[in-house]
Amino acid sequence: MTDSPQPYRVLARKYRPQTFAELIGQEAMVQTLANAIRRDRLAHAFLLTGVRGVGKTSTARLIAKALNCVGPDGQGGPTIDPCGVCEPCRAIAEGRHIDVVEMDAASHTGVDDVREIIEAVRYAAVSARYKVYIVDEVHMLSKNAFNALLKTLEEPPAHVKFLFATTEVNKVPITVLSRCQRFDLRRIPADRLAAHFGAVAKAEGVEIEPEALALIARAAEGSARDGLSILDQGIAHGAGAVTAAQVREMLGLSDRGAIRRLLGLVLSGDAQGTLSALRDQYDLGVEPSAVLRGLLEAVHGVTRAKVGGGQDPAQSAEEREAYADWASKLSYAAVHRLWQLLLKGLSEVHAAPSPLEAAEMALLRVIHASELPDPGELAAKLASGETVAAPSTPAAPPPTESQAELLQAPASFPALVKLLDDRGKAHLAQQLHDYVGLVRYAPPELVIRPAKPLPGDFARDLAAALKSVTGAAWQVRAADEPAEPSLLDQEKATAERVRQDVLESPIVKAAFAAFPDAELAGYTIDEKRSA
Repeated sequence: MTDSPQPYRVLARKYRPQTFAELIGQEAMVQTLANAIRRDRLAHAFLLTGVRGVGKTSTARLIAKALNCVGPDGQGGPTIDPCGVCEPCRAIAEGRHIDVVEMDAASHTGVDDVREIIEAVRYAAVSARYKVYIVDEVHMLSKNAFNALLKTLEEPPAHVKFLFATTEVNKVPITVLSRCQRFDLRRIPADRLAAHFGAVAKAEGVEIEPEALALIARAAEGSARDGLSILDQGIAHGAGAVTAAQVREMLGLSDRGAIRRLLGLVLSGDAQGTLSALRDQYDLGVEPSAVLRGLLEAVHGVTRAKVGGGQDPAQSAEEREAYADWASKLSYAAVHRLWQLLLKGLSEVHAAPSPLEAAEMALLRVIHASELPDPGELAAKLASGETVAAPSTPAAPPPTESQAELLQAPASFPALVKLLDDRGKAHLAQQLHDYVGLVRYAPPELVIRPAKPLPGDFARDLAAALKSVTGAAWQVRAADEPAEPSLLDQEKATAERVRQDVLESPIVKAAFAAFPDAELAGYTIDEKRSA
């Protein structure tokens, strides 16, 4: 009879820490526990908090082993280095020790579940030194359950220890927090995670590229469990070998070199090249939101390089060189404005029905924003009354024959407004008609001065609308320069002049002299006679 093969265990379970030495990234907590055990100053209740996958439940089990270990000879006491071979250690590791009770508060939320614990703590441990209760996701307990636990939690029997774990410590009542010794488990640094994942891959006999390790560690966001799950997936995806390209494809990440090239195109103002590079990433299966996040990460890297922050070990030499070069050329105001524009673009991508189009518009907005004056300098000049010149715009290339024919259609600004209205752009036409003064009309350039605040994306939307109705790319911008009155104001002024002419006519004057209380209700102009 042959032994049945052992069922496969995922890496996150297979490599769960069995000793405090294997618990990475939590040295401060381990040191505190070691001192407490050595001096016999153990609290009766511990609260372990932190993000998912940093080792809360593993730490709780290790504390249970540390408290109940009897050593290989059966004569040992509590220790920060449990032997792992005695019966209590093995039983706790396998989850079968009768005196170590694990409870998931997410599925045992009521006061009746807590009452069972309260009744059971009165009885001594069966075979262990301490009876240990591990309550995971303790914040899920109901208010009544917490209240029922308070008295027992404050004065438990000497043989009982409580270990609580939670990812949302803010939901735990302060009355419970004050009765526990709290440990905040930190996110595990990316370099420590990468080293850990490399050791796991080696133990599994898997070849893995260093860049792939860095990508997995970064995607794990400080969580060992998340990273091991990604590594597990990568091993299955790569059939025994894991490359950076496979990890990017698996996670939908953009190539970091491609992100740097895209950022370079954006900073150089190459709109056509930017859109082409973004489309290339999209065709490769990279989500537009991932591209924007990659650009934000790159801008953050540039900013850290500018302030002299510590080097990210996950960055390649090419990245550090590129970031240092951009940091030397960009001002602080420029990188902060770039960050804000990309962050706004990312939120638009998440909300837009077409993420790719939203990403394109966001990157174009970044490019066009580089032509605008610095807001701080502009505000200072306006406050001092200084005239602010509009930023110069490079001359547009000569239009093609078909574009020239289209641009001849709107011969004047009023004709342009009418064209927009006729082509179904009534809302934009109405805003141009009522609230905008003309500074310069030189197709395909339109410079305007808003008479009232308009939406921040008005110029962008107007340029897109003009392109759709004329077929040519327009440059639309607002400028604080002398401008004509709005078309609405011009029409009002014309109407008032005509009204005054009517009131000044001899026959109307005679009518008002005969009837002083009369009002001018309406009138028509005989254009032939007036001519």
